[in-house]
Amino acid sequence: MSNLLIQTIDQISREKNLDPEIIIHAIEDAMVAAAKKYFKTKEEIRARLDRETGVIEIFAVKSIVEEVENPALEIALSEAKELDEDFEAGDMVEIPKPTHGLGRISAQIAKQVIIQRVRDAERERVYENFIEKVGSLLTGTVKRYEDKNVVFEVGEAEAYLPYKEQVPSENYGRGERMRLLVLKVSKSAKEPQILVSRAHPDLVKRLFELEVPEVYEGTVVIKGVVREPGERTKIAVMSREPDVDPVGACVGMKGSRIMTIIKEMRGEKIDIIEWAEDPVDFAVNALSPAEIVRVLIQDPSERVMEVIVDTDNLSLAIGKKGQNVRLAARLIGWHIDIKSEEEKRREIEGDLMGIDEAFAEEEDEKARIEAAAAAAEDTETEEATETAADAALDEVAAGSDETATTAEAAVEEMDHETAATAAQPDEPPAEEAAEDHEETGDTPEDKSAG
Repeated sequence: MSNLLIQTIDQISREKNLDPEIIIHAIEDAMVAAAKKYFKTKEEIRARLDRETGVIEIFAVKSIVEEVENPALEIALSEAKELDEDFEAGDMVEIPKPTHGLGRISAQIAKQVIIQRVRDAERERVYENFIEKVGSLLTGTVKRYEDKNVVFEVGEAEAYLPYKEQVPSENYGRGERMRLLVLKVSKSAKEPQILVSRAHPDLVKRLFELEVPEVYEGTVVIKGVVREPGERTKIAVMSREPDVDPVGACVGMKGSRIMTIIKEMRGEKIDIIEWAEDPVDFAVNALSPAEIVRVLIQDPSERVMEVIVDTDNLSLAIGKKGQNVRLAARLIGWHIDIKSEEEKRREIEGDLMGIDEAFAEEEDEKARIEAAAAAAEDTETEEATETAADAALDEVAAGSDETATTAEAAVEEMDHETAATAAQPDEPPAEEAAEDHEETGDTPEDKSAG
């Protein structure tokens, strides 16, 4: 029985690729748990498996003291001397516990503990083996499906391909081999330990590093990758050496390198673009295969540009459902507004017409302002005229009153004179007096002289 236990440990260690000591420690911990459950004690229980015989010993560990205060953890020196005369105060003594009383329940507890410890050891081993492979490629074989997730066998471990990391156009048949990008490696038992992807842009980047020596060596640098999984990928490359064509190096002789990558990507289209520091040149390259007439920078701070193409290339520049321009905009990091030459011409004409209308409206506004100013001036003149006329009328009215007063005064004076005349005696008229003088021959002068 003991030899059978040792053989079983060796077999499990080979199957799980684990150190036998890990399994032995798991068995010892399991026996401790079972003993605590059986003996219902607070003692410090330990177990030991003999590597040669396979015998498991269970014992309680106690500290030797002069006076016992905690019987579960301490033993008197006198009592320890009975077991061995060499014991001294402060030593630790192992008191054996019987194992024949452990029944089926204890065996089930031990089994569960062993299984859990072995699983934990496996997860730790997988974590240590794969944690350094995050972001790199693995070759896996489709093993099974779990709901919408695909489980791949990668060496002695399993990798999970979540539904959101799958390519919609791909089929994952059992036994099919694929290259996978490692996204995450976890120690937690609550989630898949290895998560992989087939839809991540870095998968394309790693494939180029694998198939193109210039990329692997660093002569050709991949500056950016954008992708719509299963449909199209755009990758921008540049060369650190002037004699090396980055696009040609990635394509390979007669397209051999790029065809290998496309085959691994299950027919996904790949556009290899030469990177340029100038955003205008980069946009022209990114919108290939469409031919660009000109590029206008609308707002450098907001990174907005306008691309003009001829009418025949408009649909090619936009792409199917806007795919080409969408990927190009993501690759260069600018917002791209594509217009045909005809649309741009109509837009310019509309702008010119708007400018003319605005100018005409401005002239009309000026005319209205001038007319309003003239009307205001006329109004002021009329008001001044009316004020002067009123003043003249007032003066006339004042003069009439004065004249009337003067006339009244004259009338009164005449009345006074008339009254005075009426009061004096009657005198002959001057003519009669003159006639009398003529008859007498005397003149007034003569009278005066006499």
